[in-house]
This record gives sequence, C-alpha cells and structure tokens, in this order.
Amino acid sequence: MHSEKQYSVILDTSFLIRLLSAGDPLHENALGYFKYFSENNIPMYISTITVAEYCVNGDVTELPLRNLCIVPFNFQHATVAGKYAKALFDARVAKEIVVEQRVIIPNDAKIFAQAECCSDVSYFVTSDTEAAKLLSKIAEKEGVSFSHMDIHTPYTQQFGILEM
Repeated sequence: MHSEKQYSVILDTSFLIRLLSAGDPLHENALGYFKYFSENNIPMYISTITVAEYCVNGDVTELPLRNLCIVPFNFQHATVAGKYAKALFDARVAKEIVVEQRVIIPNDAKIFAQAECCSDVSYFVTSDTEAAKLLSKIAEKEGVSFSHMDIHTPYTQQFGILEM
C-alpha cells in the first residue's frame, strides 16, 4: 500500500453498483472500502463515463457525489485511451487475452486512461475481476502507473487492518 504518500483511487461502475445495492453479496465489502477511503481522506474519483454507465440502470441522484471528484473525459484522456484500446483489441485478435461474457469496449480503455492521466491515482477500485486481465495486458504493452484493486478482497485484508 501507499502509506508513505497521499494517493487517490478511481472507482469503477461495478464498485458503485455494489455500494448502492444493499442486497448485493459485495455490498458490505464496497461499503467498507468507501468508509476506509472517506475516513482516511483518500480522494475518490469517478469518470463521467462511469456516471453514464451507472445511469443505464440507476439514477444520478443515487450516487454519493458529495464524496466524489468527477473526472470529465478530455483530449489527453482520449489520446491515451486510443493506445490502450488498440493494445486490447490487438491482444484479443492475437488470442493473448480471452475475456469471458464481455465485449472489450472502449469504456474500459477510457477509464483506465483517465486513471493514468491523474497523477495521484494509484488504484482502479472495482468488483470486475475481468478488468484485471485487461489492465495487465495494457501494462504489458503500454505501461500503467496504477494497480487493480478488487473488492472481492475485504478492505481489512487489503489494508492489513485487524478486526476487533
């Protein structure tokens, strides 16, 4: 973990869905991460792309926007996203990656690009285990400065917190 310097995180749509769905099996994990980030003053970013994805089945008023920094998709993000998308599409064609039940969509590459362009983002926080494959392939081909953080791992384990 980055205990020696301040860092921030970017939250994926799947994280927000789990956070805001009390009946979801990963709700408690998402809530734990959200509280940990809030209590430790770790800035939480969301992409405008994430907002759009969430609004497919949810309403923007459900999002905890007061606690989040919104990152609009811009020109710099677009140029990096193009490289990331090409790396993913080339890897899929070359059968270097197989992603089950999912079309590699440009949105993944776009949000990864935003995380890369935000110099203090250290983690892409998600419940999407398939995203780790995509990020690993991009890191191999293009390099990235942030890591995948999967909320299937409870936050106490992720951050080495003893529960009493």
